[in-house]
Amino acid sequence: MPKMKTHRGAAKRFKVTGSGKIKKNHAFKRHQLECKTSKRKRNLRKAEIISHGDERRVERMLCL
Repeated sequence: MPKMKTHRGAAKRFKVTGSGKIKKNHAFKRHQLECKTSKRKRNLRKAEIISHGDERRVERMLCL
């Protein structure tokens, strides 16, 4: 059986933390920033852990 290949698009967007959780960055920070509040833009800077429902799908793409 051939080796599993990592989904390269997913590999660029997700990182695995030391505890094994999957981290992602926020979207919606490219344009139309004048209509978004400072609080909203500040919170979009931070990375977050992906939701429980998406874990299995992302793990498959990353071959974990």
